[in-house]
Amino acid sequence: MQNRVRFIVFCLLAALGPASAGVLPEDRSDVLYHRYVGGGIEIDGPSILVRKKLNSSISFVGNYYVDYVSSASIDVVTQASPYSEQRNQWSLGMDYLRGNTAMSVSYTGSDEPDFDASTFGFSVSQDMFGDLTTLTLSYSYGDDLVRRTDDPTFEEPATRQVYGVGLTQILTRDLIATLVFETSTDEGFLNNPYRSVRYTDENSPIGYSWEPELYPRTRTGNALGLRARYYLPYRAAVEVEVRSYSDTWDIDGLMGAISYVHPWGPFTFTAKYRYHGQDDAHFFRDLFPRAQATNFRGRDKELSELYSNTYSLRASYQFLDEHRSWSFLKRGTVTAAYDRLHVKYPSFEDLVDGGPYELDANIIQLYVSLWY
Repeated sequence: MQNRVRFIVFCLLAALGPASAGVLPEDRSDVLYHRYVGGGIEIDGPSILVRKKLNSSISFVGNYYVDYVSSASIDVVTQASPYSEQRNQWSLGMDYLRGNTAMSVSYTGSDEPDFDASTFGFSVSQDMFGDLTTLTLSYSYGDDLVRRTDDPTFEEPATRQVYGVGLTQILTRDLIATLVFETSTDEGFLNNPYRSVRYTDENSPIGYSWEPELYPRTRTGNALGLRARYYLPYRAAVEVEVRSYSDTWDIDGLMGAISYVHPWGPFTFTAKYRYHGQDDAHFFRDLFPRAQATNFRGRDKELSELYSNTYSLRASYQFLDEHRSWSFLKRGTVTAAYDRLHVKYPSFEDLVDGGPYELDANIIQLYVSLWY
């Protein structure tokens, strides 16, 4: 269960998301291929998304997404054997527009050999004050089932809820900003059933032994984000984003990103830089002083202190438009994107090479979008 990797890929797919209140998403289809290579992990697979309006008030969307995972990560190398698996995800959604109010409902399900997930989502958006302001309220509920491939009797549930409120404001002709606040609550089995923690053991020839992780069974987090986009006179745009996060596991995080979008004829180029940093969870230790040293114990590097930098380049070419349409197709684009990710974990030791662990990853995505 490579949660960080899947979150990154999810962010890459976010460009295919729904539109804002006051207008239904356009009829379109997207065919995407993504690939992630880094930290001993390889993930790739296709994604197909289709949107279609039923009438002027209702639109439907469906998506099918596949991960082919081959993992020999630092956790796997030091505690288990490399493995390969396939993850399938499918989602259905509906958007309903009535006047200046837009409502969306969605369901997403996924399965893999040791993890099943179902997520239900709902949001409502309202345009106000001459369509200069949009207020959005959202809620999602996730119901997960955690298993072990080596123990058919092991099954543990986990539930996840996210409450969100967002405010988008057109400040000037060229400047638009969005403020979003989210509260998340998790309950149940929240750790990886395969992962273990190290503790000092004088009787071990390597100086330490392993025991299973033990996490708290609840977690509450709060996130506040601000995004602003400024449109330049020559049709380009600059976007700045800042997001802070804190939770009851004592993780405090900060993310910042800046991107530049530049159209040039039928091409659109985007360059982006993203920074993310966070503190250790209160129960994280790279090496515990003894067995069962604390009530809760974790050695997941994603719960440790970390600093990441992501450099992104994206190019899109519009090969169909109002002057070059084909049959029932109104518009078409092909997009290629490359992300270079570097993450440093100062408090997580690399047991293979020694010193603090560092991760470098390359992420690519290629997709074709067709409007009809």
